[in-house]
Order: sequence, then structure tokens, then C-alpha cells
Amino acid sequence: MAYERTARFPIAAKAWDLVEFVKLQHSLFAMPFALMSALLAGREGASVGQIGWIVVAMVGARSSAMGFNRIVDRELDAANPRTAARALPARRLTLGQAWAFVAVSTAVFVYAAYRLNALALWLSPVALAIVWGYSFTKRFTSMSHLVLGLSLGIAPAGAWIALRGTLSPTAMLLSAAVVLWTAGFDVIYACQDVRFDLERGLHSLPARMGMARALLVARLFHVGMLALLVAAGWAAHLGAIYYGGLVLVAGLLVLQHRLVRPNDLSRVNAAFFTANGVLSVALLLLTVADVLLCKGVGK
Repeated sequence: MAYERTARFPIAAKAWDLVEFVKLQHSLFAMPFALMSALLAGREGASVGQIGWIVVAMVGARSSAMGFNRIVDRELDAANPRTAARALPARRLTLGQAWAFVAVSTAVFVYAAYRLNALALWLSPVALAIVWGYSFTKRFTSMSHLVLGLSLGIAPAGAWIALRGTLSPTAMLLSAAVVLWTAGFDVIYACQDVRFDLERGLHSLPARMGMARALLVARLFHVGMLALLVAAGWAAHLGAIYYGGLVLVAGLLVLQHRLVRPNDLSRVNAAFFTANGVLSVALLLLTVADVLLCKGVGK
């Protein structure tokens, strides 16, 4: 609908296609966790410029990864009724435009890493290899959900490195939590494509195990996520506000799983985007409140 509203204005329509091409709004998933990590890493002092470059790096890396994924999967997307209307298979973007977008996004990410510190710059190719590599994993392993989790999970570790030039237990625990969180909601999302994946020989936990068992695995991933967030709070010496936030996180995870049943996938989008977007933003805000009000000292 949004595309139809902007169709009379070519520049606006193209801009909308690019936003939809990489689902820019889904940056809400990992960005708050990266900012949480930056907040905890920077309690001894972090400049506005550093935080700004972390945000730029996150957007650049994610846009590059999503654009690359859309290019690699363009033929599969065209064959899948659920994804056939995406900009590339629907020819609202050309392949050349898509590659140009990936190139610019990659350059933005690398430049942001350069502006942060030398270690961030040296590790930027490793980050790109991970986020690009995910695009191929569904062709050979049903553990692709965990690889996607790793692609988002490097964000908290990257933010910590950007500010301190090192890693810490807090950052690694946050990253591991994001890995399991992402893997869990990606399993839920993949339930929509079970029939298509089986027809095309693609791999996912729902296709391999059936939706009921795969949803159970997703629940276990999310239980693991909560345990890791508890450990991260302990490592960072966070207080009651943060742990109260974890109660909210648990409630949103329960809601997410209640919205989806093997015989009813009508509310997958609410479970996938709404619940997870609220979860990450709420936890960030409560962590900020905890740091400001409880005066914890990070490791």
C-alpha cells in the first residue's frame, strides 16, 4: 500500500523500495542490544560521536547483509508466493541497483569502523563474512537459524570493541543472548515456508522436524536467552530495574509463542516484528534507567 501511495513520485517510490528491500525497520531488533552494550561499555565515558558511529556501523552492516541476502535469494523469492512481491523479484529494483546499494552500505560500515578504532576496522571483514555467509546456509543446514543469530549477535560485541577496543564477559553474554533470541524468532518465522522449503530442498528446523517440534526448540532457545540475560546483568552489576525488565522480556516471549500455533500462523508477523521490537526497545530503556538510577559499575 505504501508503495502504491508513492508510485506517482518516482524518487519517493524508489526510496521506499530501498527501505523495503532491506527491511530497514527491522534494525529495531539488534540495534537496542548494541546500544545496551555501548551504554555498559561507556559508563566510564563515551562521546556522542562514538555512539553515532556505532549506529552508522550497525545500519551499514545490516543493510549490506540484507541486500546481499536479497540478491542471493532473488530466484527463490520470485518462486515463493510469500516473497514474490519483494522489490527485486518484482523488478522494482534492478540487480545493478541492488548491488550498488550493497556496495554503498558496505563502504559506510567499513568507514564507520575506521572512525571507531583500529580493532573495529580490522575486524570489519570478519563481520561482513559472517553476515554475508548466512545467505547461503539454508541451502545446506537446518542450523541456519543460529547463523542468522550470530549475524545479529555480533552487534553487542562489536559495540563493546568500538568503545573499549577489547571484549568482556558482559558483551559476550549479551551477544550469546541475541544469538539465541534471533534463532528462536527465526524458527517461528520459518514456519510460514515449510512447504516451499521442502519442495525446493531448503533447510530449516520446521522443515526438518515439523512445526510443533521446531516451535519447542524455539522456546528452548528463548529460555536460554533469558538465562544469558540474567548472567549479563550479574556480570555488569545491574540492579532491580534491569531485572524487572527481564520479567517484561519473559512476558513478551511467552506472548510471542502463544501467538503462533502449528495449525495457525495468521499472527506470525505480530509475533515476529511487534513483540520482538517492543522487547528490545523496552529492555534498552530499562537498562538505561537502571544505569542512571542504580549507579551500577560495569566490568
